Amino acid sequence: MKTFFAKSWVRRTIALALLTAVWEAAARTGLLNPLFFPAPSRVAAVAVELAIDGGIWVHLQATFSAAVLGLILGLALGILLGFLAALVPVLAELLEPVMILLNAIPRVIMAPLFVIWLGIDLSSKVALAVVLVAVLVFFAVYSGIKNVDRKLVERVVTLGGGRWVLVREVYIPSVTAQVMGSLKVAVGFAFTGAVVGEFVASTRGLGYLLQFAQSTYNAALSFALILLIMLFVLVLFSLAEALEHRLLRWRHR
Repeated sequence: MKTFFAKSWVRRTIALALLTAVWEAAARTGLLNPLFFPAPSRVAAVAVELAIDGGIWVHLQATFSAAVLGLILGLALGILLGFLAALVPVLAELLEPVMILLNAIPRVIMAPLFVIWLGIDLSSKVALAVVLVAVLVFFAVYSGIKNVDRKLVERVVTLGGGRWVLVREVYIPSVTAQVMGSLKVAVGFAFTGAVVGEFVASTRGLGYLLQFAQSTYNAALSFALILLIMLFVLVLFSLAEALEHRLLRWRHR
């Protein structure tokens, strides 16, 4: 397992170093306009300045709290609704069209509605993240259960297994891989919901700072904030990958 993650981090570090080197070279040779595409060294300097100043931590905490809370609640809601829809056909007739419609609505359009309903505090950002994550996880669970081998289900029923036995012994193991495969995407969706909600209306958070950077045409600050968001998402990606590797370790043997 340690070897797996070591190799994974080496590949990512090399790819990031190459991208940064190309970007830095393009900026220094004048291929990129420094006003719109500042060099990575300038972006890193701004990020370090934000960290040293200390004011960034309040905004990081706000975004991180909204994203993580939205991720946890979205996972729980998506798994619950996915199981209910798959096991109760009547509920599937109601839930599936609703989830399809929610998935079709652009995320930016949903953010102002949650702000109107819940205000500019944490709850509106969490709600947006919950919806984005729940829809993704719902379809992963719902399709995972629907695609379970019917012969396996029939054998369990023939041997006297009831619905709860099917859920415990067949459905949960079958959808675990589906949920874990969607987890890393869900992390990105959770941060998208939190940052977009803050961008639309907020008094703190990385999205709020991005909106400020946009209004002042500060490209270096915008890139620095995007860099911070990427670092946090990569940390959560790594945690999700570690969890997936542990729960599905039979795949990696």
